[in-house]
Amino acid sequence: MKTRLIFSFFFSMIVILGMAQEKKETKESKKVQEKYKPNFMVGFDVLNAGVSFFSDRVLYQGFISSKIKGNIHAVAEAGFEKNVYQKNGYDAKANGPFVKLGAFYMLARDSENEFNGFYAGGKIGGAFYNQEYMAIPVRGFGGSASSVAFPSSSQTSAWLEGTLGGRVQLFESDFYIDVNLQPKYLVYTSKQDNITPMIVPGFGRSSGKFNMGFAWNIAYKF
Repeated sequence: MKTRLIFSFFFSMIVILGMAQEKKETKESKKVQEKYKPNFMVGFDVLNAGVSFFSDRVLYQGFISSKIKGNIHAVAEAGFEKNVYQKNGYDAKANGPFVKLGAFYMLARDSENEFNGFYAGGKIGGAFYNQEYMAIPVRGFGGSASSVAFPSSSQTSAWLEGTLGGRVQLFESDFYIDVNLQPKYLVYTSKQDNITPMIVPGFGRSSGKFNMGFAWNIAYKF
């Protein structure tokens, strides 16, 4: 009788341990499934690229984003801009590449497709470009107006950028339309002879620290 009880005890312990191990493996398997799964969306700004054929501003830019966790998505953008500034006696041009890094949060999303919806977020941007001033107005003797020129030089600028937009799936395909507004604030810029740049690729054409950008992208989800 005593032997049977001991046997039953050890048999019960083996069963319990086996069930506990199986439950642990199930939980670990579930955790692995809930971990980050690679997903990428790549987009290109077709609106600004199209407008480039009909204006002085040439802007090509695209992005890659990935869902990190829940409603949070990381995003990276890169592009090239070439532009001119001819206003109030200034005649300048600049061109060069730029990059932006940041994240956004899905404020509202489709219950059937988590990539459809509206989002808001922020990025930090930077540009490394060449600029040239053909004319900068200066006040001459007796109030007469004249101008001076400066040769081409390499400059660096950085800015903070907000993003507010939305995206929607095109029919049942892997393509999406992604549209967003980009309020920007210039936080740093190098200067040539203490002259604040009038054009910063990626930031835009502005004589102040604030600017507004816009992008209309066609994106593909992998």
